Amino acid sequence: MALTSTTITSWKLQEIVAHSSNVSSLVLGKSSGRLLATGGEDCRVNIWAVSKPNCIMSLTGHTSPVESIQFNSSEERVVAGSQSGSLRLWDLEAAKILRTLMGHKASICSLDFHPMGEYLASGSVDSSIKLWDVRRKGCVFRYKGHTQAVCCLAFSPDGKWLASASDDSTVKLWDLIAGKMITEFTSHTSAVNVVQFHPNEYLLASGSADRTVKLWDLEKFNMIGSSEGETGVVRSILFNPDGSCLYSGSENTLRVFGWEPDRCFDVLHVGWGKVSDLAISNNQMIAVSYSQNNVSWYVVDLNQVKKSGSVIQGLIEDKPIPAPTSAMGATLRRNYERPTTSYTRQEMKQSSEADRRSPEGERRSPSSEDEKEDRESSAEITNPEDYKEIFQPHSVISRTPPKRTEPFPAPLEHSFSESVLEKPGPAVKIVTPVIDRAGQLKGLITSSTPVQRVEPTVIAAAPRPVAVVTTSVTSPSRPVVTTTKPKPSTGIILSTRNEPVGLIAGDFLSHARNAKAGVMGDDEALAQIRKGHDTMCVMLTSRYKNLDTVRFVWASGDVKTSLDSAVSMNDLSIVVDILNIINLKPSLWKLDLCTSILPQIEELLQSKYESYVQTGCMSLKLILKRFWPLISDTLTAPPSVGVDITREERHQKCKACYKQLKNLSNVVKNRAEQVGRHGSTFKELQLLMALLDY
Repeated sequence: MALTSTTITSWKLQEIVAHSSNVSSLVLGKSSGRLLATGGEDCRVNIWAVSKPNCIMSLTGHTSPVESIQFNSSEERVVAGSQSGSLRLWDLEAAKILRTLMGHKASICSLDFHPMGEYLASGSVDSSIKLWDVRRKGCVFRYKGHTQAVCCLAFSPDGKWLASASDDSTVKLWDLIAGKMITEFTSHTSAVNVVQFHPNEYLLASGSADRTVKLWDLEKFNMIGSSEGETGVVRSILFNPDGSCLYSGSENTLRVFGWEPDRCFDVLHVGWGKVSDLAISNNQMIAVSYSQNNVSWYVVDLNQVKKSGSVIQGLIEDKPIPAPTSAMGATLRRNYERPTTSYTRQEMKQSSEADRRSPEGERRSPSSEDEKEDRESSAEITNPEDYKEIFQPHSVISRTPPKRTEPFPAPLEHSFSESVLEKPGPAVKIVTPVIDRAGQLKGLITSSTPVQRVEPTVIAAAPRPVAVVTTSVTSPSRPVVTTTKPKPSTGIILSTRNEPVGLIAGDFLSHARNAKAGVMGDDEALAQIRKGHDTMCVMLTSRYKNLDTVRFVWASGDVKTSLDSAVSMNDLSIVVDILNIINLKPSLWKLDLCTSILPQIEELLQSKYESYVQTGCMSLKLILKRFWPLISDTLTAPPSVGVDITREERHQKCKACYKQLKNLSNVVKNRAEQVGRHGSTFKELQLLMALLDY
C-alpha cells in the first residue's frame, strides 16, 4: 500500500472549553507565545499553557464580565478590565491579587503595560484613556480626545508614546512626557480595531473594520502605505520580530505585507474564523480565536510563508519592486532609543506632578473598601504541576515559559491508495490506521495528545473504505496521532456508550517505566477517582431544582410559560428534558412555543452531545411539518381589510418564526455534509427546509 506525506503550512492545534459561560476576551503572551489568558462572562480570568487542555490558574474577584486582558512583557503579571469599569492586577508567580483600580465609568475594552515601568494604560467605552501607577494604586493622567470606545492601546518600544485606536475611525498618538496628543490619523473610514508599533523603526500600523491595514510614518506623521484586498474586518496585526514584514489576520485569512512600495507577499487560508490575537515563537505563528465558551489555537509555519520577493499576482499591479531594506540593517527611518527603566520612571513621575490636583491625577491611599475587594479576589491554582513548572522555576535562567521552546510538531497529510477518508462531524479526533503485514486494517491508534477538534479532509481512493481522519488546513510536519475506536461521528459524545467520557483507566494504573517511582497508594487512587465528584453533585442538584421549578409551572397547565422558564435558566439540559416530553405529544405544540424554542434549537443542533442533537432535530422536524403551511400562508396572504388584532399577532409570530428558520437553514446545510446517521438526518431536514426559499 502506497503512503505519501505532504507537509502542510497551518493547522488547528487544539480546541478547549475555556469557561462555563461565553468567552468575552483573550490575549496571548507575546514574549513566549506559550501562555494564554481568557476572560469570560462568568467573571473569571483563566490562565492556560498553549496546547495543554487544563487550566493552570483561575483568577476571581471581578463581579461583571471580563472585557479586556493583558500580560506584562515578562508574563509574570496579568491585568483584567471588567464591564463595570474596574481593573484587577494579579501576580502570577505569587498567585495573588496585587491591585484593584477603580475610575472608569463604563466597560474597559483595551489595556497595555508600559514596557519599562510600573505603569499601565486602559481605554474605555466612555472614550477616555487613563494612565495608572500600579505601585501607588492611582490614576496619574487622563487623556481625552476620542469620541467613541477606545478599542486598542499600544506603548511605543521606547516607552515615550502611547497609540490609541477607536471606534470613531481615528488613531491618536500621545506624548507621555508632555501629557498631550502629538497627532491624529484620520484616513480610516470605519472603526479601528488594532494598532502596533514597529519593533525598531518609527512606524505604526493600524487595522480597521474598513478592511484595510495602514502604515504611518512617525517622523513626518503621514501615511506611507495602505493594504487593499482584505476579505473581511482586520482583527489582528503583528510585525515580524525583525520588522521585515507585517502579518494581518482577518476572518479565515492571513496576509503578509511589505511597504514602500505596498505589496502583498503571501495569502494563506487558515480557517481560524474571527482570529483574536497573534504571537510568534520558534518561527511559528500562534493564533487564537473564540466562539461562545470555546477557544481554539492555530499554528502557522512561517518557514513556509513568503516574507519577501514578488507580490501575489492579481492583488497589486505588477511593477518592478526594489529590494526591501532589511529591518536589521541601516534604514533611512529613525530607530527607537530604549532608555533605562529608572530614567523612564523618573520622567513619568515628574510629568504627573502637575496632574495630582486634578480628580484624575489624585493618588488614592488604600481604603478599607479596596482592601475588602482585594480579599475577595483570589487565584485558584487548578493545575499545580504546570503552575510550578511555569511560574515557580528552580532558577531564573531556566524560567518557563522558556525563552527556548520546541516548535509545535506539524501533522502530516496522509494519502492511502486503497483507502477512503470518511468525512465526519465538525468536532473530531485525529486518528491514524494500523496496517498489519497482510495489508489489512487492524484498528485505529490514539496518542496521549488531548482531544482536538479539527476540520476533516476527504481523501478519495479505491475499493476498501477505511475511516481515517486527518486535519484539514494548509498544514505541517509530524502526525499528531490520537487513538480511538471507529465511531459513526467521533466529534459527538454518543448518547449510548459503554465507557464514561473523559475517564481513562490508565490514569489509575502504574506504568512499567515509572516502576521506580512506586505504586499509587489507596488514598491517592481514591482521590483521583473522586476528582470532580463534588462538582457533579452540585450540577445534578442544581438540575433537579430547576426541573422541579419547571414542573411546578407545568402543573398550572401553561406549557408556554413552563418552557419559557426552562429557557430562562440558561441550561440546555433542562430545555432538552422539556422538549423530550413535548415531542412525544405533538398536540402540545403551538405557534407561541415555536418563537420561544427555535433559538434554543440552533444551539442544540451545534452541540457536541448526540442526545441534544437528536432532540433538536426531532423538534425542528415537528415544527416544519406542523407549522410551515400556516407560516407560509400567513406571510403570503394579502393584507386584511380593517383591524384584526388576532391576525396581526399571528402575522408577527409567523414572521419571527420564518426569520429564525432561515438562520437555522444555514446550520442544517453545513451539518448535512456529514457522513453517517447524523448526516442523513440533517439531509432530511434540509429537504424540508428547501421550501423556505420559495
